Amino acid sequence: MKILIIGGTGTISSAITRQLAAEGHDLWLLNRGNRSAELPQNVRLITGDINDHTDEVMAKLGEETFDAVCEFIGFHPEQVERDIRLFSGRTKQYVFISSASAYNKPARQYVITEGTTLANPYWEYSRNKIACEAVLMQAYRETGFPMTIIRPSHTYCEREVPVGVHGSNGSWQVLKRMIEGKPVIVHGDGSSLWTMTWNEDFAKGFIGLLGNPQAIGEVYQIMSDESLTWNQIYQCVADVLGVEFKPYYVASEYLAEIAPAAYDLRGALLGDKAVTVRFDCSKLKRAVPGFCATTHLDQGVRKAVTHIMNHPELQREDPEFDAWCDRVIETLEAAKASLGSR
Repeated sequence: MKILIIGGTGTISSAITRQLAAEGHDLWLLNRGNRSAELPQNVRLITGDINDHTDEVMAKLGEETFDAVCEFIGFHPEQVERDIRLFSGRTKQYVFISSASAYNKPARQYVITEGTTLANPYWEYSRNKIACEAVLMQAYRETGFPMTIIRPSHTYCEREVPVGVHGSNGSWQVLKRMIEGKPVIVHGDGSSLWTMTWNEDFAKGFIGLLGNPQAIGEVYQIMSDESLTWNQIYQCVADVLGVEFKPYYVASEYLAEIAPAAYDLRGALLGDKAVTVRFDCSKLKRAVPGFCATTHLDQGVRKAVTHIMNHPELQREDPEFDAWCDRVIETLEAAKASLGSR
């Protein structure tokens, strides 16, 4: 197939790029070229920013048409509206990456399916994804625009270890606290369930939907069937690091109120990670027979930790987040001591 990926080097899309290239597809990537050194040799790279230089980018694409156009960096409805104008009649399938954070949580039913209501009053990011989906659904109903919507949940790769509470520089500082024997903040009591998916597993489901006639006009969620508590997740990270897990439990609502805006814990926790989720991927498995996420969390975390330890540039320290964690713990310990002394 001839495939255009807008993006292609992020957490999710990098694995898709590698697998499609390995399968010999005519693969085109459109992005700013920040990670071009990591790309397979048989990928055609169009360097440019489609958001700021649309005409220039489209001139580079010329009159090319595609079997599939995959949008990984669309976050606002106007971007989707632009894509519909640009690629109508030029692609047999347009695939949009939405988000499972768009689901109303806690869901009315325990298991989340593609039919679960979309609503997220806590996170603007999620509401924008919902708005993007609405634009695409309308285009499909009114003009037959051949769209497919994908809703991933928490997907991770070798560049990042998944944790619930971290600062602006990602998860390394949480790992560093563990290595130094310091307590790490865990939202709630750590007992809620969460689903994490290794990006290469996600890629298998995604690629199975490309060129798939069942997928046109449809929505699919792609994630692992493995659900673990946050205590289990952090314990897994500690085990891989070979250190003791020292959790310090803090109510999600409290964290959302006191965290710096840059951490966005109101959206990331109250609108997503603080709520138990279980997903039903049976719709995907009907469309892509044989799909199965085979990388368990302990395996994925081990791969990520090994990669990060071997790549110092990924060890992005965050002293501000570290100091914030210490202040939160000290404040709550002082409050407990004060109330306990009465």
